[in-house]
Amino acid sequence: MPTALASAATAPAASEAATTASIGTPTLWIATIAGVLALFVVDFLITRRPHDPSMREALGWSAFYIAIPLAFGGWLWWQYGSQQGVEYYTGYIVEKSLSVDNLFVFIILLSAFAVPRELRQRVLLIGVAGALVLRGIFIALGAQMIASFAWTFLLFGAILLGTAVKVGRDALSHADHSIDVDQLRTVKLIRRFHPVTDAYAGTNLTVRADGRRAVTPLALVAVAILGTDIVFAIDSVPAVYGITGDPYLVFATNAFALLGLRALYFVLEGALAKLVHLGHGLALILAFIGVKLVLHWAHGVWPGVPQIPTLLSLGVIIGILAVVTVTSVVANRRDEASVDVDVESARVTGA
Repeated sequence: MPTALASAATAPAASEAATTASIGTPTLWIATIAGVLALFVVDFLITRRPHDPSMREALGWSAFYIAIPLAFGGWLWWQYGSQQGVEYYTGYIVEKSLSVDNLFVFIILLSAFAVPRELRQRVLLIGVAGALVLRGIFIALGAQMIASFAWTFLLFGAILLGTAVKVGRDALSHADHSIDVDQLRTVKLIRRFHPVTDAYAGTNLTVRADGRRAVTPLALVAVAILGTDIVFAIDSVPAVYGITGDPYLVFATNAFALLGLRALYFVLEGALAKLVHLGHGLALILAFIGVKLVLHWAHGVWPGVPQIPTLLSLGVIIGILAVVTVTSVVANRRDEASVDVDVESARVTGA
């Protein structure tokens, strides 16, 4: 009996230890972080002179930032094997999907703050920088928790299931997502301690006005974006830990999914409104990964509990995204046809 109890106690720990085995050598970590920082510097230099990017420019940079992680995944597959390759690509697809949903919130915030189009790139870049730092912290904490506590996967699963319910409710409610910036807590807090100018001052976050330092509206929207980054990190990091227990792959998928959001914003600004069922799909994906995490935890306690293979996860996630894209297109066409019928009826009636 003592032997059996000891085996049951050590099974979760052994399972987690195996799960967190990482391909991330110090050299690979340094090279990856240096590459991410270099790409971030390139983005910073692009936005140094504020301008409203053309669709051609936005498409070109978006293609560039998608090609890099795809090629990197091919290198990982060739260097470390199919298991790591599948985990990387699955995690990247999940993170990119969540990032696209995050862009919808960014669009609402930038519109609510009436950010000039030529300054939106800089705001988005600040958001990406904050997200990279926050997710790096969350990834490190998550890795430490996974290594120390067998119930971490259960906690992550519960977080994702709760988030899935919230995302699903929002998608079904069709509620107005407009934001009153004056009611944001971060805005109220800043205005309590610092004067705020009425007009934007280029890319400056602060200016001197009436003999004292004042913050610009750009600083307010930057703080609001950073606040949403915290919420997004709480959702996204557990989601990718549901795909792989390797902290290096978790970081790589998060970093590559975030890079390029600046350009992708201008590509999808109009199209996002047409993906009417994206929220439904993301709710299903988060719920699926949440269940996967709970089963993974349960398997460590009761070995008879089945686990969901990563390859199956990849198929389910791609399938959900494909279905909601098709249903969104169909729904948009149906709405357009309905509007055309109403217009024609009004014309006939008027005649």
